Amino acid sequence: MALFGGNVAVKDQRSEPREEVFYRTRARRPNGMTVPLQIVNVSANGFMARTDEELEVGHKLYLKLPVVGAVTAEIRWSLGGRIGCQFEEMVGLVAYLDMLTELVRGTR
Repeated sequence: MALFGGNVAVKDQRSEPREEVFYRTRARRPNGMTVPLQIVNVSANGFMARTDEELEVGHKLYLKLPVVGAVTAEIRWSLGGRIGCQFEEMVGLVAYLDMLTELVRGTR
């Protein structure tokens, strides 16, 4: 997948596949303010979400996910109402698969 910015194509360098989900949640910024998010894909290392909030690359978000519980994620990119975040700690395989089951169940 390539993302286009101006005349430059940037190759998507994620090494693991993402699973499509539809999960609405709220994240907390370091200042305590909350941010509504709609997580649209997830992996054991991070997620992509849609939001109407302006969020800066490098900032941290704190949120709760099914099964996994509280996680911290760093915003790695932000573009047009979408953000890509990397979890501070990778989610273990068993917890990830259980979380994914819950996230997918919520989309039905």
